[in-house]
Amino acid sequence: MTQSDAELVVLAQAGDAAALGALLARHEASMRAVALSILGYGPDAEDAVQDAMVVALRRIGEVRDPAAVGPWLRTIVRNNSRMTLRGPRAVPVAEPEWFAGPADTPTPEEALDRGAMRDWVWHALGQLSEPDRLVTLLRYFSDASSYEQIAAVCGVPVGTVRSRLSHARRALAGGLRTAASAAHTDVTASSDSRWREGRDMIATAMGGDFDRVVRESWWPDAEMVVPGGPRGGRDLAVNGMNRDLTAGVRQRLRNVVASGDVLIWETDLISPPDDPEHCPPAALWLQVLREGRVRQLTLFHPVAARAIRQPALV
Repeated sequence: MTQSDAELVVLAQAGDAAALGALLARHEASMRAVALSILGYGPDAEDAVQDAMVVALRRIGEVRDPAAVGPWLRTIVRNNSRMTLRGPRAVPVAEPEWFAGPADTPTPEEALDRGAMRDWVWHALGQLSEPDRLVTLLRYFSDASSYEQIAAVCGVPVGTVRSRLSHARRALAGGLRTAASAAHTDVTASSDSRWREGRDMIATAMGGDFDRVVRESWWPDAEMVVPGGPRGGRDLAVNGMNRDLTAGVRQRLRNVVASGDVLIWETDLISPPDDPEHCPPAALWLQVLREGRVRQLTLFHPVAARAIRQPALV
């Protein structure tokens, strides 16, 4: 017997990637029809559909009416398509009321962190090339989610960001269409380890010993890049941290995203009480690794997606 939309949504919300793949395959034609009606034939319409599929990976846990998942998916495509007409945009969302679930509705991060779905997502991300994986992690898992910010972090043109994201979305959407129930490696232990490592390193840095962190976890020839600012080696990183500490700036780890040789830390920057505007509110540490050690750090101050996201269209 063919499973209903509601049944597939419940399974997907419980972490079944195959159920989400079946659900998206069922609605792909109607999603594409919406994109074509707004954008016409071309790559933008296909990107709108693929982007909606990737968004569904993170947000399926927020659907409060499983039987209405078709309109939910088409609304994401519609808003994404309309925003494409308006120019550069942040990560697309559907209408806010779709996400105003009851108090016990899991957050996107909690939904993604459920068993098989979580493992499938990180397995799929791990299959992407490093450039494609990097832009995907920034787009969907960090505050530096606009095309312009991703371009600044990666040091490439916006057009290159679009191209890499399109390639990555095609791979992820294609994987979802053929998702099987085969088990993938449980990423819980790896994720927990990255969080512990990040907290320990930030704590050591805040204690005034960032030089030790760099010596132990960076390659001697590691490079530090500040988009629009200086480039240098390990000394640039250590000196910058020491200047911040002397000025009374503190950092608090808020988010860790890791896949393969790409590691992202997002931290809150806390200015000294007597100089509350001393520094931006947040920092993104993009660390590219080689054999587990940092070979390049890009330090970026993002504008949070919530601050730049355009209102959803009805």
